[in-house]
Amino acid sequence: LLEKMADVSLKEAALILGVVVACYWNSLFCGFVFDDVSAILDNKDLHPSTPLKNLFQNDFWGTPMSEERSHKSYRPLTVLTFRLNYLFSELNAVSYHFLNLVFHVMVCIIFLKVCKLFLDSRSSVVASLLFAVHPIHTEAVTGVVGRAELLSSIFFLAAFLSYTKSKGPDNTIVWTPIAVTVFLVAVATLCKEQGITVVGICCVYEVFIAQGYTLPVLLDTAIQILRGKGSIPFPMLQTLLKLIVLMFSTLLLVVVRVQVIQSQLPVFTRFDNPAAVSPSPARQLTFNYLLPVNAWLLLNPSELCCDWTMGTIPLVESLLDVRNVATLSFFCFLGSLIVFSLRYPGDSSKTVLMGLCLIVLPFIPASNLFFPVGFVVAERVLYVPSMGFCILVAHGWKKLSNKSVLRKVSWVCLVLVLFTHALKTLHRNWDWESEYTLFMSALKVNKNNAKLWNNVGHALENEKNFERALQFFIQATQVQPDDIGAHMNVGRTYKNLNKTKEAEESYLIAKSLMPQIIPGKKYAARVAPNHLNVYINLANLIRANESRLEEADQLYRQAISMRPDFKQAYISRGELLLKMNKPLKAKEAYLRALELDRTNADLWYNLAIVYIELKDPAEALKNFNRALELNPMHKLALFNSALLMQESGDARLRPEAKQRLLNYVKEEPQDANGYFNLGMLAMDDKKDTEAEAWMKKAIRLQPNFRSALFNLALLYSQTAKELMALPILEDLLRYYPDHTKGLILKGDILMNQKKDISGAKKCFEKILELDPSNVQGKHNLCVVYFEERDLKKAEKCLVETLALAPHEEYIQRHLNIVRSKIASLSDAEQSSPPADGIAAVEEKKKSSENSKEVKNEKKTTQTAINKGQLKNKKQTEKNSMDKETPQKSTKEIKDIEKKRVAALKRLEEIERILNGE
Repeated sequence: LLEKMADVSLKEAALILGVVVACYWNSLFCGFVFDDVSAILDNKDLHPSTPLKNLFQNDFWGTPMSEERSHKSYRPLTVLTFRLNYLFSELNAVSYHFLNLVFHVMVCIIFLKVCKLFLDSRSSVVASLLFAVHPIHTEAVTGVVGRAELLSSIFFLAAFLSYTKSKGPDNTIVWTPIAVTVFLVAVATLCKEQGITVVGICCVYEVFIAQGYTLPVLLDTAIQILRGKGSIPFPMLQTLLKLIVLMFSTLLLVVVRVQVIQSQLPVFTRFDNPAAVSPSPARQLTFNYLLPVNAWLLLNPSELCCDWTMGTIPLVESLLDVRNVATLSFFCFLGSLIVFSLRYPGDSSKTVLMGLCLIVLPFIPASNLFFPVGFVVAERVLYVPSMGFCILVAHGWKKLSNKSVLRKVSWVCLVLVLFTHALKTLHRNWDWESEYTLFMSALKVNKNNAKLWNNVGHALENEKNFERALQFFIQATQVQPDDIGAHMNVGRTYKNLNKTKEAEESYLIAKSLMPQIIPGKKYAARVAPNHLNVYINLANLIRANESRLEEADQLYRQAISMRPDFKQAYISRGELLLKMNKPLKAKEAYLRALELDRTNADLWYNLAIVYIELKDPAEALKNFNRALELNPMHKLALFNSALLMQESGDARLRPEAKQRLLNYVKEEPQDANGYFNLGMLAMDDKKDTEAEAWMKKAIRLQPNFRSALFNLALLYSQTAKELMALPILEDLLRYYPDHTKGLILKGDILMNQKKDISGAKKCFEKILELDPSNVQGKHNLCVVYFEERDLKKAEKCLVETLALAPHEEYIQRHLNIVRSKIASLSDAEQSSPPADGIAAVEEKKKSSENSKEVKNEKKTTQTAINKGQLKNKKQTEKNSMDKETPQKSTKEIKDIEKKRVAALKRLEEIERILNGE
């Protein structure tokens, strides 16, 4: 490339660089807007985790080329540059805009080199400067997706420059430049489809510039050969050979391109390009009128618009339409230039011819001549055609400036045009700062395009400004009453505003606008696939009503009947069937979706959830693993598979569960659930210090995290740090005053560690206020009465508790102890006066001893029952309960305790999940 730019001086390159930077410096402050969202933000092909081969299997937007919804725009090399941007700066828009600016500078400098083939040095610089500052280029340069034009243009011009070297001394053929040309054409085409049109320019150059033929000479030679009066001259044979090689290579590229799109054209609707689906003569008249519209944008780029679809340009439906005059004038002017350039020899005609070629040939793919395109007018596709326009303007300026009378005027006009264009470009760049500014600027130019009203609404919707967004969406439905998408947008916004009735009405309007099913006719050919989402959206809305689940299911099935390959319908229906408690049917729906797309990690994840509902954790784990094979950082699969491993109780799975949770928190560092579950794993592994650290991190992120607060307090109580558990329990009960387990744990610590009988009593009374049938709370309150020496109240309390749980043996034993104590006290009162000092001391001692008995029994029982809430430090003490009562061994008690602790820990975790913590 540097070799081909050798005769571009450093001053000229510096001048172009300075002008481009002056015009486009503010583009660095723009974000990702319009098509950038699909091509950059939503395109997984940019991510390093996506295999590189996917770039060559998917379209420009990351959709597999085999899918019907694909736009069939195959530009893998452009996507590769986006991927490099992502590698260095992820989604920092500055780097993307900076690279676009660099590419534009490169195009301008290479274009200068091309101009010097047909213009003098001064005129070439003028043409290059005009190209550098032309406002029509803002969409290609400031819009990140415009990089396809920039990259394609670099290789387009490089291929042409290479071809100009294919003529050797004595008109011999130099094959190396031709081979390089073919390679560069292929590269240009892989950047954007119009790159292949450079072959046509090379052919014209070869015949009319390199060989110097004119149309009359060619016609005369052809007539002589047909009459048998002569043979084909040898130079002409060589020319034909070169053209055949070029055409054959082009044909090969076309065949490969057709194979890539699998012989399918993209599906567009009448909203994208109304003329494409219009009857004759409206279709032909409108397409022809669009040519002078594009020419006018090059000539007078004062009113630029990012989207020219839908009603922007009304159809030309009659021969009497006054706009046909513009079409006729354009063709007359174009025809006169073509005749001049082909008929007459000389440098001027050659310059005009090359300018015309650069205008016409690269524009053909966007002209609707051979196939319909998804737009009416697109400013970015004028990037290469504007080169030819600039050559013609520079050539005309040269003619004027050579006349002494007009020299000063021509210079003044040139400076004025360059200055005003540069200012317009600079100002236009700010329109691309955000989606809101871009679409609002477009509405100033054109208010008849419903898509623009919709897009402003989307921009406001992204900012959660639903009320204003609704106004723009409603306006879109008024501008284009049959726009299905606009009514869907209105419905969705009403739903976001919790106006379900209005949302349903809007969805029903959109549904009524859908074409009716015609037997034997492919539905997708008559409507945009995304419009079928009206069935999904309506079903998703009404399924919130439990009584309308069957109605929602009918809508999903209707969408599937229209499009048996409508993957999203199967996915949404699967979710609904799970809600309807029909996991087997949900499984069928997901398996059908997987037949359509086995590379979708979300589908494998959803199927895993179904297997959880079917109580098949082993199969669920297999499907989670399949999801993670396809997407190793699938956040939900990482999190839920780790939970499944943890719940299995298999210690061998804990290291993998921990690794998955660590990967999850790396992806979601602000989600407290990840740290909490890491803490639970550490508790299972008896790593108390690690568990404490994870729990504290979860609480820092979410101070009201119910399960994290309770389990941290529980951890402290199990590790002889009961007093450290108290402030944690205070926080827990401040957020959740009715947390029964927290109240029990707090009461136990207050009674056994702080000796605060009154505080413990309040905790147990609070539990009974919340749940009068809570056996554990009531039993502990009975113990409090015993501690307060109110034996009658303790007895009554234990009788009531035994009535609630007649099969609990420990309650009966404690009742017997209390009654025995009451009886012994009664006997003592009858046999000796209480004034006896020694008797009183002995009685006090006995009372204390019995108190210890009940306390020990209570503590042992609670440790076994309460998810290990009590760290019983007195378990090794001699139990002085009634000797006749059979006692379990210490080992048996510990075994039971461990099992119950594990079971209750699981219950607490399930409670957290059910509560949505």
